[in-house]
Amino acid sequence: MIRKIIKINEEKCNGCGACANACHEGAIEMVNGKAKLTRENFCDGFGDCLPNCPTGAITFEEREAPEYDEKAVKAAQEEKKMTEHKHNRGCPGSRFMTLDKPEIEEAPALTGKPVSRLNQWPVQIKLLPTQAPFYDGAKLLIAADCTAYAYANMHEDFMKGKVTIIGCPKLDMVDYTEKLTEIIKNNDIKSVTIVRMEVPCCGGLQRAAENALKNSGKFISWQVVTITRDGKILD
Repeated sequence: MIRKIIKINEEKCNGCGACANACHEGAIEMVNGKAKLTRENFCDGFGDCLPNCPTGAITFEEREAPEYDEKAVKAAQEEKKMTEHKHNRGCPGSRFMTLDKPEIEEAPALTGKPVSRLNQWPVQIKLLPTQAPFYDGAKLLIAADCTAYAYANMHEDFMKGKVTIIGCPKLDMVDYTEKLTEIIKNNDIKSVTIVRMEVPCCGGLQRAAENALKNSGKFISWQVVTITRDGKILD
């Protein structure tokens, strides 16, 4: 049948995955770093994915395509929910987004209250995508989980104006090098600040970030800041 369906321009696609996240029917998947309409019968033609594409790679077209199969979509959604529940990965809050809020430079001084300087979601390294619009021109903060609890002014001194990503190699039991390399290599990162605790296990986070910088092949300004257990910056 002839019907309206989305069309993805692969040359314009930057692989951010925003459209795949926005497609509730599961018609779009990321294949080799590019968005693909893998199941035409899952595309309802409403275009929820269009406004989420930062490069304008998605448009509508009318052409021969299978009829939208609502029953198959619902069955696939139910199967996905069961799989996510089984593997404890069904958190809808892990979908990435840029937090749209005005930057009020003197807000704490004017109001007497601290303000959040978090600019994107999620923040955990293992949940973050390797490509997303919020990385474009970003100053990257790679911080150990505990630093925000030990250092009282984390938001103003380190998070302000940066994309914040956090992790703990001891708890996650994973080497972050590969993912951090992809983030730095595939995006326009302007600088990297690594904030770690003085404890030995934080060395894994620092090494992963330093190796990622080397592996990316880019020359980017970077620094390491160490926080003591009593909340001071170690010189």
